[in-house]
Amino acid sequence: MISVVIRNKNQAEALTFLLKNLTERYLDDLGEIIVIDNLSTDASEAVSKQYGARFITIEKFSYGGSANFAAKHTRFSIVVMFSAHSYPVSHDFFKLIKQKFDENSNLAGLRCLHSPNDYRNFIYNIPATQDPNKSGLIFSGSAFNRKVWEQHPFREDVATFEDKEWTVRVLKAGFDIEFVASIFSYQIKRTKKQLFFRFKNDMDGNYQLWHEDVRFLSASKGFVMSVLRLMRGSFVDLFYLVKKYLYVIKFQFNKPKKF
Repeated sequence: MISVVIRNKNQAEALTFLLKNLTERYLDDLGEIIVIDNLSTDASEAVSKQYGARFITIEKFSYGGSANFAAKHTRFSIVVMFSAHSYPVSHDFFKLIKQKFDENSNLAGLRCLHSPNDYRNFIYNIPATQDPNKSGLIFSGSAFNRKVWEQHPFREDVATFEDKEWTVRVLKAGFDIEFVASIFSYQIKRTKKQLFFRFKNDMDGNYQLWHEDVRFLSASKGFVMSVLRLMRGSFVDLFYLVKKYLYVIKFQFNKPKKF
């Protein structure tokens, strides 16, 4: 069977949809559903209990730490992780995952499909050994082998990309990571504050894992270009806003013939 783990913080509405989806379409494939919650103040706990999911609180959140915390509470050998704002789509989502693990005893993880980058690498058969970023694990809509995790836990001292770091490490240890044609959706609207938090973690993670440094000159150039694009975009938006308004006025005096 499969353990589904959901990382959540104040996403009661999205969590409701995900749990309804899981329990109405896939329950026969699942051994358990666990919600790992980071001190939510909304109705997330009530929603989890409504759909029969185990609700476990994690107080100190980090990406690698929460993944380890989640894995420790699972009971089955295949663990599938979602964020509350993601959900499976294809009808055979979990069946294909189980089939892949049955076929390859050396499999450490599977990356499911949710974006053009996923699908492009999947179709072109680009392996995780060649592109660990776009063909390796992504911790929303990926599956991993709990027994491999017991040997190689996720690192808790990386700012982000704990899934990519794990990908590189287990591949070096001789395990396999593959794509699986299981399709899921990933939908989230982040606030400006959340986007900035993500930006900081991504910059730190890119430096820690891929050694991508940022120089003052390139950062300044990027800032200036971003400002120019913002100004240009605002001008274009205003231009078409005026055009729409003028067309509405014109429409009042020159309406098309009704059918």
